[in-house]
Amino acid sequence: MSLEEWFHKGMTAQEYVDQMEKHQKNFIYIYENFSIPTQDQPLFEQLQTKRLRAIVLTEDWCGDAMLNIPIYLRLAEASHIPTHFLSRDENLELMDQYLTNGQSRSIPKIIFIDSEGKEVGTWGPRAPEVQEFINDSMANLPERKADDHQEKQKEMLTFITKAYRDHHDFWDYVYEDLKNTLK
Repeated sequence: MSLEEWFHKGMTAQEYVDQMEKHQKNFIYIYENFSIPTQDQPLFEQLQTKRLRAIVLTEDWCGDAMLNIPIYLRLAEASHIPTHFLSRDENLELMDQYLTNGQSRSIPKIIFIDSEGKEVGTWGPRAPEVQEFINDSMANLPERKADDHQEKQKEMLTFITKAYRDHHDFWDYVYEDLKNTLK
């Protein structure tokens, strides 16, 4: 399938949000509370002339998607980038073309295409500063063989989800990294 066909197969942002079960509340919270800086308007005007579109590979259970996609949607709205969403797990043929480090099905993955359906760039799954936070958090987990590994991992994921929702520095890191990708 071509990227054009994948784009048309996807859900709209509203359809994606409507079907969310796990992180919908936090997703909407970030979307409603993140605003685009007015001084970036020239960038959005420039992006509008490129007539980009985007395909987002994601899953509702993904905390990174909960953080990144609402911020991306604000940028997409300002730049007039139509965006469609595909479930990673139901679209592995496409996902496997965009593996992180050539091996991981990390999401979200945003694929930017031009008006003819040709790829012009990708973004995801995380801004570098957020990746550093994740690496530091995971370094503190007990070994997988440890009796308390699963419990500690669950606690860590709860902590990360709360940090993604509440720490606006993470929002800014994502926004700046997305902007840099699109410049």
